[in-house]
This record gives sequence, structure tokens and C-alpha cells, in this order.
Amino acid sequence: MATKSSRLSESRPEPRSIPLHADLLSDLPRSGTEKLAVGAVLLRGFAAADAATLLVELESVLAEAPFRHMTTPGGYRMSVAMTNCGAAGWITDRSGYRYGPRDPATGKPWPPMPASFSQVAARAAAQAGYPGFIPDACLINRYEPGARLTLHQDRNERDFAQPIVSVSLGLPATFLFGGLRRTDRPRRLRLESGDIVVWGGPSRLAFHGIDPLAEGDHPLTGRCRINLTFRHAL
Repeated sequence: MATKSSRLSESRPEPRSIPLHADLLSDLPRSGTEKLAVGAVLLRGFAAADAATLLVELESVLAEAPFRHMTTPGGYRMSVAMTNCGAAGWITDRSGYRYGPRDPATGKPWPPMPASFSQVAARAAAQAGYPGFIPDACLINRYEPGARLTLHQDRNERDFAQPIVSVSLGLPATFLFGGLRRTDRPRRLRLESGDIVVWGGPSRLAFHGIDPLAEGDHPLTGRCRINLTFRHAL
């Protein structure tokens, strides 16, 4: 299986290991459904059986639209490598944050979303109380040790009535899920491969992020974590 190819994890100098604060997280459940807030749930292990298939399908996406480190409007290089598939792709550069139908690196449309991707997203959304979810955008993030995503809101989509579906694959990570204000103290949740977080309704604009990824080696992804974030963007 090609899921541990260089497209998933680049060879880089060994960074300092960053702990996952296991003392704070070791008592969390590892299966079932956990309510995070009104409209937000964590579905533990929901995509575990689909993980290998999703990663095989991901290789075809990466062959057309490889991972790249985008730049923020302020000119900072993001530590998380990104790409997209679907009718729209999320983009950040010196011009701002937005969705676009084409990959700015190639000028071509983003690769089609694999059926396995949209099916997992729709099933997870329905399980979380959002039936009929049809994503048209999938932002794919690759976290290597030390990479992080600071607290932010997903607010570039046109219809906030649609939920966000976030699938974790590979190395575990610490997910931060806060409130509607950046100053609200976020919950810290350990996400394992196959876990899915779904949030919408009153929690649709909740601030969320990922702590710096710790060192590790996962049998499916190697030295990285893959995150698939599904949205109805257009």
C-alpha cells in the first residue's frame, strides 16, 4: 500500500519532541459518542474501518494536487501542509482567505472528491444530527511533528447552516475546541486515527485548533497526521 509514500510525509530534520500532556488526556473515552457542546460531537473511531481506503484514495488526489505550505495574509508560512479536493478548495495567500475552484499552483480544477470521502462525511454528519450533508469541499491537512493550527473559526463558507466534519487519520493529536469567542477557554481532546469531530448549529463558529504535533510513527501514515475537513462551501 502506498499510503506511507513521500507524498504523505516528507523527510525533514528531527525536531524537538512536544509532549501530548497525557496526564490531562488519559482518562478520555476511546469509543462511542462524546458531546462537546450544543451541536458538536466527537465520534470516536467512527472512520477507523475506512482509514486505509481513505488514505489510498488520497494518493490519487495528491498526484494531481500535492501538499504545499500556504502563506497567511500577513506573510507567514503555515506549518501545516495543505491541499484540497472537490468543487472548491480553501486558499490562503497575501490576498486573503477564500475558496476557489482551481489550484493556484497549477491553474487546474481541484481533483474530484473521492466517493469514499463524501460517503464517510455524510454518514458522520447524519450520526451527529445533520442528515443530508453533501460536502463540496475537502481541505486536506498534513501535520508533521511540531506543526500546529492556532485557534480559528471556519467562516469563509456561504452557508453556516451546514456543519463541519473533521476526520483524523494517523498520528494522535490534541484538538482544541472552544467557544464563540477567542478568549473562551477551549477543551483539550486527544484525537486518534479514525476519530471524527462534527460541529454545527449553535457551535458552527466555535474556535478550534490543534496543538503542536508530537513525535511518532503510525502504521498507516508514518511520521504524520492527516486531517480531512469537509465543508459545504459554495
